[in-house]
Amino acid sequence: MLLVMERGATPEEVQAIVRRIEELGFEGRALAGRQRTAVAVLGNDESLDAARFSDLAGIKEIVPVTEPYRQASREWQAENTVIQLPGGPSIGGDEVVVMAGPCAVESERQIVETARRVRDAGATVLRGGAFKPRSSPYSFQGLGKQGLEWLAQAREETGLPVVTEVMDTESVELVARYADILQVGARNMQNFSLLRRVGQAGKPVLLKRGYAATVTELLLAAEYVLAEGNERVILCERGVRGFDSATRFVLDLTAIPLVHRLSHLPIVADPSHGTGIRGKVLPMARAAVAAGADGLLIEVHPAPEQALSDGVQTISPEEFGELMRQCRGIADVIGRRIAEPAGVVG
Repeated sequence: MLLVMERGATPEEVQAIVRRIEELGFEGRALAGRQRTAVAVLGNDESLDAARFSDLAGIKEIVPVTEPYRQASREWQAENTVIQLPGGPSIGGDEVVVMAGPCAVESERQIVETARRVRDAGATVLRGGAFKPRSSPYSFQGLGKQGLEWLAQAREETGLPVVTEVMDTESVELVARYADILQVGARNMQNFSLLRRVGQAGKPVLLKRGYAATVTELLLAAEYVLAEGNERVILCERGVRGFDSATRFVLDLTAIPLVHRLSHLPIVADPSHGTGIRGKVLPMARAAVAAGADGLLIEVHPAPEQALSDGVQTISPEEFGELMRQCRGIADVIGRRIAEPAGVVG
C-alpha cells in the first residue's frame, strides 16, 4: 500500500503517517518523489484497512500495490531508478553504460591491460571474475582474494569502477571491500540468503536472471535486495535455456521493454553469456541497445583463444572497439548515448 501525500504536505504529517503504520504492526517508509512524497507500508498489508488512515492530514490518495514484487514495481515508484556509480557513470538514465572485461581475472598484467584497453574504447565499468562458479568442478575457479586485489589495482590505474561476482554469504564482506558493484550470478538468482546479505552490504547489486526464470521471478528476487533497504539494484538479462543447441542460451530481448513497463529498476543485457558465441556478441549488443537496455555486459580478453574461462564467447579489444562504435550509432538513433569514461586516474 502507498499513501500518496499532497504537494504541500509537511514533514510532521509524513511522520504522523509513519507512526500510525508502525502502531499497526508494519514498517512505514517515506519515499520522496520529484513532485510529491509517498509513504509505503512494508509487510503483508493485504488485511490492512485503508480507513485506518482517514483521520490523518496530508494524504491525497491511497494506492494498493497489486504486484507481488512491491518495491520493484512501477506502482511503487513511477520514475526510473537512476544509480550513480563511482567515477561518474549512472545507470538508468539517458546514458547506456558498458561494462567490459574478462570472464575471469587470470593475472595482474591481463586484468590491467584489459582495463586500459576497454577504457580507451569507451567502457565505463570494468568487469572481471575473482570467484568463478563453473559447471564442472575441474574448471578454473578463479583466483579469489588475489583476483580482487588485481581488480582494485586496475581500478586505481584506470578509474573504472569494478563489478565482480559474489558466490556465497561468507564472501560478501570480502568482495564488498574491493568491488563497487556486487554481481549475483544466474545460478544464485534465487539464493535468498545471499540476496538478503548483498542487500545489507551497502553496494549496488547487479542481479542476473536465472537460466529458467520468468521476469516475475527475477523481479521477486530483486525484491529480496530491496526489502533490506538497498534501492540500488540493476537487473541483467543474460539469456535463458531454449531447445535449440545452436546457441548456448536464448537472449530474451523482449525482457528489456517488459521490465521497463513493469519496474522502475534499470536493466542491462549480457550478450556474451546470452549467446555463448563470439561472432554473435556484436549483433546482439546492437539489438539490446535498440531494445532499450540501460547497459551492456561484455566479455573482453587480450587473447580470447587463451582465456581460462568462456573464451569461446569472449571478444578481442579490437572487436570491442568496433562494438562500441556501432552501439554509439544505435544509441544516437533512439535518443540515448553511450556513457563515456571520466578522465584518466593515475
